[in-house]
Amino acid sequence: METIHKYSKFVPYLYFLAVIAYWFTNVNKSEGITAYPILLFGTPFLWQLIKPNKKLNFTLGITFVCLSSYLILAYLSDIFHIIELSSRTKHFMVFGGVFVVANFIMALWMIRNSLNRSF
Repeated sequence: METIHKYSKFVPYLYFLAVIAYWFTNVNKSEGITAYPILLFGTPFLWQLIKPNKKLNFTLGITFVCLSSYLILAYLSDIFHIIELSSRTKHFMVFGGVFVVANFIMALWMIRNSLNRSF
């Protein structure tokens, strides 16, 4: 149990690195070499795994909470029919919903790590 508690602080960074790797592989299949700048998005998360920094951790957490909150507002606007969306967009939003919620949870976890624990 102590091992799980010891390594649980790295879960959000591994999650975001996995998402970036998945995004890169999908874009690389269709676009080729132009997909390589996507790998730069993984640099701060990889840095947090190698040499953790409390300020960077908090900044990443706040940034992704804001982005996820924006996407959650898009879902709420769809539920309350504030804006009309095409059926293809609605289909995409259903499958992306799990991703948005997971991003929000992981971002909150990163903020919690930066406030409660010292690296």
